[in-house]
Amino acid sequence: MTEREVTITNRAGIHARPAALIVQTAGKFASRVHLKKGTDSINAKSIMGILTLGASYGTPIVIAAEGADEAEAVEALARLFGNRFEEE
Repeated sequence: MTEREVTITNRAGIHARPAALIVQTAGKFASRVHLKKGTDSINAKSIMGILTLGASYGTPIVIAAEGADEAEAVEALARLFGNRFEEE
């Protein structure tokens, strides 16, 4: 399993557009991908799960993946978070 902690740095947090980008990116990989916030863990390929996570500006999130391409999946999602979901 590969994990990496990121912090949400875009002011609007994770809303519909960033959630869709996360699902699209995670969907490119065969690995199981999850986002963890505190004790909550959701499937990163589920837009409803991501939206119910309630992740706002400054929230630390752990990206976790398990499978054949886990490192690539975590890196791609971390890049997306780092780019502020291409919003700013």
